[in-house]
Amino acid sequence: MACRKVGGYKQSLSTSSSIVNCRKPPAHEIKTHSICMVSDFFYPNMGGVESHIYQLSQCLIERGHKVIIVTHSYGNRKGIRYLSGGLKVYYLPLKVMYNQSTATTLFHSLPLLRYIFVRERVTIIHSHSSFSAMAHDALFHAKTMGLRTIFTDHSLFGFADVSSVLTNKLLTVSLCDTNHIICVSYTSKENTVLRAALNPEIVSVIPNAVDPTDFTPDPSKRDDDMITVVVVSRLVYRKGIDLLSGIIPELCQKYPDLHFLVGGEGPKRIVLEEVRERYQLHDRVRLLGALEHQDVRNVLVQGHVFLNTSLTEAFCMAIVEAASCGLQVVSTKVGGIPEVLPENLIILCEPSVKSLCDGLEKAIIQLRSGRLPPPEIIHNQVKTFYTWRNVAERTEKVYDRVAGEVVLPMDKRLDRLISHCGLVTGHIFALFAVLSFLLLVFLRWMIPDSLIDVAIDATGPNGAWTQRFFSTKRGREKEKI
Repeated sequence: MACRKVGGYKQSLSTSSSIVNCRKPPAHEIKTHSICMVSDFFYPNMGGVESHIYQLSQCLIERGHKVIIVTHSYGNRKGIRYLSGGLKVYYLPLKVMYNQSTATTLFHSLPLLRYIFVRERVTIIHSHSSFSAMAHDALFHAKTMGLRTIFTDHSLFGFADVSSVLTNKLLTVSLCDTNHIICVSYTSKENTVLRAALNPEIVSVIPNAVDPTDFTPDPSKRDDDMITVVVVSRLVYRKGIDLLSGIIPELCQKYPDLHFLVGGEGPKRIVLEEVRERYQLHDRVRLLGALEHQDVRNVLVQGHVFLNTSLTEAFCMAIVEAASCGLQVVSTKVGGIPEVLPENLIILCEPSVKSLCDGLEKAIIQLRSGRLPPPEIIHNQVKTFYTWRNVAERTEKVYDRVAGEVVLPMDKRLDRLISHCGLVTGHIFALFAVLSFLLLVFLRWMIPDSLIDVAIDATGPNGAWTQRFFSTKRGREKEKI
């Protein structure tokens, strides 16, 4: 996997093509941390959060930090697994409730998480995604244990409907005494600050990144006898699939050489199948189903235009991946999307069928007139915008800042919960905090921290995983000799 850089096209830095080229500062320049990334969403599940956690972890390992990941089990994937670079992943046997998020009682995960935090000598807990119950559990228990906490918000939420009101209240509880919060765009920062009633000074913006070596253009894969519009997305309401179902028949009727290539799976797939059946577009609309991450690039390079119909997005890595493959991007201008690419690489539209059709027609006209820049030029421009090298460097500064902060003692934590979260909610979660503390005392009495074995550090160039790999490789070379 490659090491990538982020920062917005207005803040671009020099790029590095792979993780092995990610500059590791001299020992005297860097303060190392023992970091635990926690989220319900990780490989083998595929998505932006999963990719973000993996790539960030790999770059942090290259920079000398110890990183482990905690998530729930996926099928037969349980226990401890090791990924590249000795990245250790704990797949915990916790019950999944909805959409890969675990069920929570707030207390059932404490014994497991406490054991891992102590065994791995974790100093910083970094949780990801507002949708992850395990991420919020980890924040809650880490504060009880006196550990520093960081939360990265990858999504946008509303304020009006019942589910958003309840989610925002829980987020307020979770983040009111968290040391630092990271958002992936300035729109996302504004949204999170308002939802959780946060002090903006403890919220940083560190955008996502895309590996330019994984998303390179290949014009030979295009069929220039037709115009191909590519859509790669989860087929769910939030991604605007209902808008896509209105766009396809209108533009296919107007442009006989227009084809749609749709990658992704979800409950809204049946809507697209119905449109394809009703308008007899089987030869012009291909539904590819779920895609592995390594197959996304092979789909993107077949297209001329990439269409994103999302109704809400905090950042949207898909449009950067498409632009890196040399496609002209047409997208709704919602959430943080207008921050992601410069105006010459994206056509922004209102989230309506008419506006998106107009945007696609504009892209088609530019393509036919030859006014679109060559894919290689677009790729060379995009690859300087976002890399994981910059993400890791900026996240590392957050870790350094948090490491010097004081964790609130129990009495002040209870005061913060009651004063910040409201009279009823504050007292309820203050009670939960007390119960969590009492359970932690009981667990420490049953199995003191001193009796928990220290895990072998597998990460980094001097870690057990790397040493074993090279010793095995040297052994094989001796056998050949």
